[in-house]
Amino acid sequence: MRIVESLTGMRRLSRRLPRPLILVPTMGALHEGHLALVDHARCLAGRRGSTVVSIFVNPTQFGPREDFHKYPRPFKRDCSLLRERKCDVVFAPAPAEMYAPDASVTVNESTMAAAMCGTSRPGHFAGVCTVVTKLFNLVQPDSAVFGEKDFQQLAILRRMVRDLNIPVRIIGHPTVRESDGLALSSRNVYLSAEERKQAPLIQQALREAELKIRTQAVRRQALENWMRRRIERGSLAKVDYVVAVDPKTLQPKEPIRLPVLLAAAVFFGATRLIDNLLVE
Repeated sequence: MRIVESLTGMRRLSRRLPRPLILVPTMGALHEGHLALVDHARCLAGRRGSTVVSIFVNPTQFGPREDFHKYPRPFKRDCSLLRERKCDVVFAPAPAEMYAPDASVTVNESTMAAAMCGTSRPGHFAGVCTVVTKLFNLVQPDSAVFGEKDFQQLAILRRMVRDLNIPVRIIGHPTVRESDGLALSSRNVYLSAEERKQAPLIQQALREAELKIRTQAVRRQALENWMRRRIERGSLAKVDYVVAVDPKTLQPKEPIRLPVLLAAAVFFGATRLIDNLLVE
């Protein structure tokens, strides 16, 4: 496994790597959810192709009061895990490599990024779209694998490659969960014991809402209000949003017509967790 830190080195290497070349963008602090993406990339690449995992804690997608500086960075551990998963290349540039001091160009999706997480995290998706575009330019992958836990991000990136004619196939991978249903996340380590105990309420509420959709006629607003109340039965849970939306456009959608995406963002203390459920 090669570790590449320079942009020039990645550009040169990408021209020589066997195809297909599959990219898995990450911010490190890898868990089994990330490693499932790497395994899927390895499967897509096959015997003859190549896998590249980027590890880059992207400063432009963090807000001023978010956890950029305390975000975990166990780089040696991450590399060891990736070596075990037969990753071919780890691309780990420094922020000063990726962004010039006077950088002034960003990539921004203007419709889907305004809803859901975009409401409470202004500028977040511009940071995501910009860094992913840069990674695509540097690595030149045929496909890139992203987790479905970040469903809004996945939908926005699909729109971005479509609208900008970027020749990269965006592939979603199902969310990996703990045995109690909590979606794996690098931020789960921030939860206290009691917060961790209550966190599965998010997925439980989404599953119960799915049952409501399948067994009775329920209006969107009533369903969203019910999900909010269900989650906030947890004394430490503070709902940022709960929504029922169209999975392609992320616009509000009545759940009497499928498919519909149920999605939520919830604070447990200072830790913000997201989850979703696609009802088809």
